[in-house]
Amino acid sequence: MKASVIGAGGYIGGELVRLLLQHPHVELSQATSTRHRGRPLSAAHPNLRGQSDLSFVAEEDLSESDVVFLATPHGASTKSIGTWSALAPMVVDLSADFRLHTPGRRERYYSGAAPEASWLSRFQPGIPELHREQLREASHIAVPGCMANAAILALHPLATAGLVAGPVLVDARTGSSGGGRTPDEGSHHPERSGALRMAKPHGHRHTAEIEQACGVRVHMTVTGIEAVRGIQVACHITPARTVTERELWALYRTAYQDEPFVRLVRERSALRRMPEPKILSGTNYCDIGLSLNAEGDHLIVVSAIDNLVKGGAGNAVQCFNIASGHDETAGLRFAGLHPA
Repeated sequence: MKASVIGAGGYIGGELVRLLLQHPHVELSQATSTRHRGRPLSAAHPNLRGQSDLSFVAEEDLSESDVVFLATPHGASTKSIGTWSALAPMVVDLSADFRLHTPGRRERYYSGAAPEASWLSRFQPGIPELHREQLREASHIAVPGCMANAAILALHPLATAGLVAGPVLVDARTGSSGGGRTPDEGSHHPERSGALRMAKPHGHRHTAEIEQACGVRVHMTVTGIEAVRGIQVACHITPARTVTERELWALYRTAYQDEPFVRLVRERSALRRMPEPKILSGTNYCDIGLSLNAEGDHLIVVSAIDNLVKGGAGNAVQCFNIASGHDETAGLRFAGLHPA
């Protein structure tokens, strides 16, 4: 299958290119970048030196392919979805444009025009662990946001079991690559280095996706940390009734025992007791762990991912694999590095 990546000069676009170049069933045929037009892929992504003879092209020079991956800024997909859909029978969008299906929720968190209902209805949610059947033979897929995906995977088994009482506090920590390739004052190295900056104490846009997927009320805080890659999310939950750790682990094992990219972390060692994003760099895994207090009335569920892979490009490729009938893990088997 021939694949095109729109917005391939950015961090998420670069990860899509890296994954698709090693995919056994995909030929990466086109990668767009206005800034790097005519230059080799390694001009933007030096890790890809010697991996491909492709050069970046402009969007207006694209030809047809079997699948288009959109690593574009929010709002761009809505404006051009007709163009992309005409160029490929499958569109996988990594922006927020087609994630939210409730108008009020979208208007609260995003500016700009909403997508037309006829287009929005075509998009399936790109969360394989929740929507695998809907993804089979899907033509349009909306991949969730990075912190949203981590929190949804942490919360969903509890929400489905009716074990969440009251609002959940989602406390997220994220590396600098989550801000994208174009720097601003907050991501400028002298301002960010050594800082623990709470970027969003209230109103983070990923709140809407978590509430939509899990059906629970959420308060969310986001803190930027020194790392380049990685997200760790701690979900603070008041259980709807008294629970035990044994019951909770059984719940999570049932939910994720057959999932190729969700791993449950249950170790006694303080070094590895909770999920750590550092060891997940470059991988498509989500690690989940939990801690319950002695009274059984306060639960913390922790999840960790690489924000650019399971939080973006890797999850997109996983969805594509399912929709195309390929092995779900194709091109995604990298196990990570340790030490890193």
